[in-house]
Amino acid sequence: MGSTFSGIELGKRSIMAHTDAITTAGHNISNANTEGYSRQRVQLKEFDPLYNPGLERPERPGMIGQGIDVQSINRVRDELLDQRITESQNTESYWQTRSDYYTMIEQIYNEPDEISIRSNMDKFWESWQELSVHPESQAARQAVVSRGESLTDSIRSKWDNLMGVGNLLNGDIEATVKQVNDIANQIASVNGEIVRSKAMGDNPNDLLDRRDLLVDKLSKLANITTDRRDADEFMVHLEGRVLVQGSIARNFELVTPVDNNGYDKLIWKDTKEDAFVSGGKLGALIELRDVDVRNEIQSLNTMSMNFADLVNDVHRNAYGANNVTGLDFFTQRSFVENVNGNFDRDGDGTLDHSYIFRFTGTTTLNPQEQIGLEGVMTLSGPSGNVSVAYHPTDTVETVINRINDSNGEVKAYLDRNNNLVLKATTAKNIENPDFVIRHVEDSGFFLTGYSGILKESGAAGAYDYASADAVNSLNGAQFAVSPVLNPAGYIEVNQAIKNDVLSVAAAFKDLSGNVNSGDARAAVEIASIRNTKVMIGHERTFDDYFADSVTNVGLKGEQAEMNLNSHMAMMNDLRSLRDSISGVNIDEELADIIKFQHGYNAAAKFVTVWDSLLDTVINRLGV
Repeated sequence: MGSTFSGIELGKRSIMAHTDAITTAGHNISNANTEGYSRQRVQLKEFDPLYNPGLERPERPGMIGQGIDVQSINRVRDELLDQRITESQNTESYWQTRSDYYTMIEQIYNEPDEISIRSNMDKFWESWQELSVHPESQAARQAVVSRGESLTDSIRSKWDNLMGVGNLLNGDIEATVKQVNDIANQIASVNGEIVRSKAMGDNPNDLLDRRDLLVDKLSKLANITTDRRDADEFMVHLEGRVLVQGSIARNFELVTPVDNNGYDKLIWKDTKEDAFVSGGKLGALIELRDVDVRNEIQSLNTMSMNFADLVNDVHRNAYGANNVTGLDFFTQRSFVENVNGNFDRDGDGTLDHSYIFRFTGTTTLNPQEQIGLEGVMTLSGPSGNVSVAYHPTDTVETVINRINDSNGEVKAYLDRNNNLVLKATTAKNIENPDFVIRHVEDSGFFLTGYSGILKESGAAGAYDYASADAVNSLNGAQFAVSPVLNPAGYIEVNQAIKNDVLSVAAAFKDLSGNVNSGDARAAVEIASIRNTKVMIGHERTFDDYFADSVTNVGLKGEQAEMNLNSHMAMMNDLRSLRDSISGVNIDEELADIIKFQHGYNAAAKFVTVWDSLLDTVINRLGV
């Protein structure tokens, strides 16, 4: 049967339950502005009745209730929505980072006309045209030197600005990697606390909120996914790899490889394997540094290297007003001092590679002549080698265009003497050196006897840079050693020419071997470089380069801004939906407090009444 004092216990449970409900509502109000907080709700249930069903149950008309109990205190959260936000948030952060940095890159290209590379290069060509009209004028030569200096200053300035952005990105990557490691470690630590709390039968809502907030922050930095299937082992994955598993977190570290401009490479700290991050802020920063900014720097280096090489090629074969010849107009710095380009790449003290930038064949070719040959050329490409076939009915010009239109990192053209020239471009793969011809091979005779570059056909006669003295495979072809890294950073007018402007060459020897002071053929030839096909990467002329570089930056900046606006709109909707579910509504909480306050008052009144009944039974019966 029910106890005489059961009403006191029933009232106590009611008071305690309403106290918990009021406290929870107060907790919600206190954290209304706390980042990542989810509102909590008390789950109330009726307490177990006095008698459970059974054969020994007393004969009574129904079960006697025992009041109320707090079943649990749960946070209001939509886990599917959280997972969608986690998986989508990295894309918004990715485009936000790209948009911010492309704003800086666009500012580099938005140069005032008087200091822009394009404007200064136009003035440089015009000065050579002026010299071609007045080849005996010292003032015209001085103008060539002055405008050459203005041009090289603007090239170096642009290179400095691009490198500044690259260095800023590298520093940002270092800071972001530290953030990722720190957050991953915090998630692992909170996971351990959550497991211990749940093992004691508690529901650690605040710890769960803290973990979700950390996951939210981490999803902005990298393209992570979460696995909540096992309540005791919360997991975070990145690019298919485990980043956090329960209370264990993996970390990243940065190492500086030899051929990477001094920039850091991301690896896993435990396995030392390369780590790949394609989304979030970190993924955007790595892509911007290693692809976008690197491509812009390589493009500027390619233009600068080819520009200086073409001008120098004419200038060193021409004569100045003081009969000086053999001078390069622009200073070039060879990567190695070895005349054959031999280089110790692995640093073991033995020369093991050949760093050669350009081959020039020994045979004079007619660009419109059919070659009458069949074969396949194999040239170094972005990843491995590429093949370029040629046929008997092809003209020399057709074969050259086919080389240039391929995906190879070797380009071709005919020089002023109609000799075939093969030049290395910058390397797409960051592991490969820039301006180094890595492989040239021909199964037929186009590159051997026809153009005079290689000695032999086939694999046995191939040129490959992965050995010292690789130039021994050339058939007497002229070659140039590769330049020091980043020629755009050090290009300048030859000091000997600045000291004596009469050394500016404008004339060639005539048929009798004499130099005519009124001859301006060299000046005309240099001025004509402006609009000739010079193959600076995929662009065929310098004008193509400037048009392509400005357009490329503008379009990528526009793409980043458009995608950012699109993803921001989508994420704002998702966050608003989450706030409507999990956010604290002050009015609603106040209404709950009033409701539970009335319940508390009623329970207290119930205890008071029951106390009065007991007082009557205990103290007044029988009086």
